[in-house]
Amino acid sequence: MGNQPSSNKIEILPIDTTFKLPANIPVWPQGGGFATGTINIGEIQLIQISSFNKIWKTIEGGPGNKGATFFEPAGIPEGFFTLGHYSQPNNKPLFGCVLVAKDDSSSSSSENGALKKPIDYTLVWSSNSQKLKQDKDGYIWLPTAPDGYKALGHVVTTTSEKPPLDKIRCVRSDLTDQCETDSWIWGPSNSIDDKGFNVLEVRPSNRGIQAPGVLVGTFFSHNGETPSSLPIACLKNTNMDFSFMPNIPQIEALLKAYSPFMYLHNEEKYQPASTKWYFTNGALLSKKGEESKPVAIDSNGSNLPQGGNNDGEYWLDLPLDKANKEKVKKGDYKSFQAYVHAKPMFGGTFTDLAMWVFYPFNGPGTAKVGLIDIPLGEIGEHIGDWEHVTLRVSNFNGELKKVYLSQHSNGEWVEAPQLEFQSGNKAVTYSSFNGHAIYPKAGLVMQGLDQIGIKNETSKSNMEIDMGVGFEIVAGDYLGSQIVEPPWLNYFRQWGPKITYDVAQELGKLQKAFPALKELENALPSELLGEEGPTGPKVKRNWSGDEI
Repeated sequence: MGNQPSSNKIEILPIDTTFKLPANIPVWPQGGGFATGTINIGEIQLIQISSFNKIWKTIEGGPGNKGATFFEPAGIPEGFFTLGHYSQPNNKPLFGCVLVAKDDSSSSSSENGALKKPIDYTLVWSSNSQKLKQDKDGYIWLPTAPDGYKALGHVVTTTSEKPPLDKIRCVRSDLTDQCETDSWIWGPSNSIDDKGFNVLEVRPSNRGIQAPGVLVGTFFSHNGETPSSLPIACLKNTNMDFSFMPNIPQIEALLKAYSPFMYLHNEEKYQPASTKWYFTNGALLSKKGEESKPVAIDSNGSNLPQGGNNDGEYWLDLPLDKANKEKVKKGDYKSFQAYVHAKPMFGGTFTDLAMWVFYPFNGPGTAKVGLIDIPLGEIGEHIGDWEHVTLRVSNFNGELKKVYLSQHSNGEWVEAPQLEFQSGNKAVTYSSFNGHAIYPKAGLVMQGLDQIGIKNETSKSNMEIDMGVGFEIVAGDYLGSQIVEPPWLNYFRQWGPKITYDVAQELGKLQKAFPALKELENALPSELLGEEGPTGPKVKRNWSGDEI
């Protein structure tokens, strides 16, 4: 047996409580297959299970050195089968789900059915010879799939006997897609060890609005380096009709239930605004070669060039009149609208609601060297700034699973248990001072090195934006002609002019006073040193792909 916890006092860990959203999930408007509990992906019917029986628990190693727990899905309906077990680090409340499957193929009783039992198991790893705090010994098994089939997950036991063959089902290969490893769940040490044993989340390798890969919720475990091709797969939706995606009344109800609050920094001078406010308050369209004759923009952008590519021929700019220019730079958060793009994700089993936020102006950056704050002059300033928050919702029941927060050219996914909520199930987010990166907690986040970097400061101020008020659904390909895209969305050029200052020269001035800034130049995020205003939402890489 592995080592038992030496203390009689049992530590209560976050995993010992099951996370639930602060308010009940609403009853959604009826219609279509959304939130009906089951999803058909061709020859397989799926149900999402979020109740579990605990199998094995470690109490050290993994994130926060708190260990991990391994579960099997519980309460599986008649005719449905497990595809793999579930695991989660102990430093977070239990908040997961796995899919269970039913063979819906016409050949379900024949040799060529969608699901089949494994023909054997291979022991991947056991804790019984490890010096490890745990509740009992754990054994992790990889099913051996029959020819023409693939395993989609592992089975965990607490004895050295192989699991029964009817414990799990493998899936016919043409109904599966390639998967890749994602977040680290656990390993015996308290940081990921590329040469040791690790347990990792998996997700479809190809993700986007047309990608058929379905997230199963299982894990992958292995010794040593992660193989380039995993021995487990994910599901594939061979029936991409998007009938389980929400319709417009359902999207509106989801946004009413989950749209976040966003707090601006209490010293924020450069607020967001609606595109209509921006255009009607004097924003201008400039054309290369005709810079002295910029034109006013219609309230919905109908006179902006449509389609094409970002060829440098056009850009948007602030009003020429100095007083009006300063007014428009500052934006007007009371005019604010979020612009919503509804996207199928994971083969239409999830909906991503990307809520886009426009700022007329992005303010300058501030560096921190040790205890000293250094204003970076004009570095970081640009006209036109697009940020976004994405709500990821399960199409099985309409539950909010996680929220993506854009931060400069990247961002982060935050799972529901790690979010702050307000007014029911509405997440609280914070826009950083001047730069408008979005964070889940108020405070200071540094970009760069330990002792030197760019400050991202957020605070809870009285400038509070309810992103669910006045939103506009601007895109959703699967909705067809029900959505009319505003003309400004199909303007693919810059939302601001090229910046005229020389970044190296600006840094050079500052380096005379602060030599340490030389190190900072290499650590600065690329968009801070960028010389062009940003492009609009439809040109971003995550428009048709997954968030990065």
